[in-house]
Amino acid sequence: MSDGKYVPPKVWTWDSANGGAFANINRPIAGATHDKALPVGKHPLQLYSLATPNGVKVTVMLEELLAKGHAGAEYDAHLIKISEGDQFSSGFVEVNPNSKIPALVDRSTNPATRVFESGSILVYLAEKFGEFLPKDPAGRTETLNWLFWQMGSAPMLGGGFGHFYAYAPEKYEYPINRYAMEVKRQLDVLDKMLATRTYIAGEDYTIADMAIWPWYGGVASNAVYNAAEFLDVQIYKNVQRWTKMIGERPAVKRGRMVNRAWGAPEEQLHERHDASDFDLKTQDKLNPPKAS
Repeated sequence: MSDGKYVPPKVWTWDSANGGAFANINRPIAGATHDKALPVGKHPLQLYSLATPNGVKVTVMLEELLAKGHAGAEYDAHLIKISEGDQFSSGFVEVNPNSKIPALVDRSTNPATRVFESGSILVYLAEKFGEFLPKDPAGRTETLNWLFWQMGSAPMLGGGFGHFYAYAPEKYEYPINRYAMEVKRQLDVLDKMLATRTYIAGEDYTIADMAIWPWYGGVASNAVYNAAEFLDVQIYKNVQRWTKMIGERPAVKRGRMVNRAWGAPEEQLHERHDASDFDLKTQDKLNPPKAS
């Protein structure tokens, strides 16, 4: 320290005490911390996830595929409690060496196919079932443009703005200003584009919408970081229109419930193994309030 300002050391060393809200799970090395096999359900597609924005992308895609009648998209969704370090189990690391959710195993192939990174999972499922990714070169490229836009931009929203605005142990003006400016620029990019088209990549609903909605729709609806007023999201009228439209899709409503472990009990479906689970196994059904 010098004059109250941080001076980086010549060689950085890890101090878990400075990790903020995620100090108990963040570390500068990869690999498993404990031996534990992943559970396996009855369906070919096995999802290991949590209903963060990245997790919601995949459950929305799977529910949309099922809504289109693709029986092969039936899936088991297992809850990965990242705050408890489930992502560092030997079984999870085998599926995703990067220890991040979501991770998917397709057991319909021989050998089974592991898929990690949410964008990769969306492309894999789109190609497997022939849905939500245009087949013409121009439409496919535009969709992938926006999918990769989201994959590259969201770290500025999540790891940047979200971390310093919502999770850092102290509020720091410089990083909050820096990332708020960038998030508003990104929202403006989307708003200007959505002024000319119905969906992100054109007139068809695609995996680009599924990727972008949980993050930027979440900000626009105040579902992510509780920062809607701070970012003045109401000025982005086209983003608001698109956010509401996507959020009203039945498959999206179902998808955002899967692997959700917070919020209203009726919106929490910790694990999903059958379509009937939405009616029978949400937390309000499994743990009804006790009569007083």
